[in-house]
Amino acid sequence: MSTPTSSHTGAAGEHLTDTRARPQPGTATSWWSGRSGLVVPAVMAAFSTYLLIGILTMEVPEGTDFPGPTFYPLILVVAGYVLAVLLTLHYLRTPEHPEELSARTWRTYSDWSAVIWTMGGFLAFALTLEVLGWILAAALLFWAVARGFGSRRALFDISLALGLSSAIYLAFTVGLGLNLPSGILGGGF
Repeated sequence: MSTPTSSHTGAAGEHLTDTRARPQPGTATSWWSGRSGLVVPAVMAAFSTYLLIGILTMEVPEGTDFPGPTFYPLILVVAGYVLAVLLTLHYLRTPEHPEELSARTWRTYSDWSAVIWTMGGFLAFALTLEVLGWILAAALLFWAVARGFGSRRALFDISLALGLSSAIYLAFTVGLGLNLPSGILGGGF
């Protein structure tokens, strides 16, 4: 069985071949070679276990209605374990060897406009949350992040942002009984 190779012309005109799934001649590789990415799912599993211990030791008052204070953290625990398992399977099936990665080059750059829009949105959210309230401040944050990621449909983004922030406000205040700041929409600040 032959391994697939692809060649492309490098900067100096030489042909580079992809040596994926082929060990270099004369080199001994261990099972751990290329599997350093397993650290990430291990950290995710440890954090999920920490959250699970916190949920199990939490004192929940009797008569607490569903969903209760442990419901949403439990969703995070399950999602953390699922992602940890999926990442573990990925790194076990396809190890990433440094030799392969160093043979390829990627052009990278920073999109400072996106960074400024996103950071500005978070700063505006933090500074205006009490005055504007959750619905308007979260909508402003959503719009700024969408703009930072390249969306140029302002009316659509603002409409969607107001709908999402209103739904989140209702879920937390009515569904969970938590108080989010209402700001100027609630009659004051």
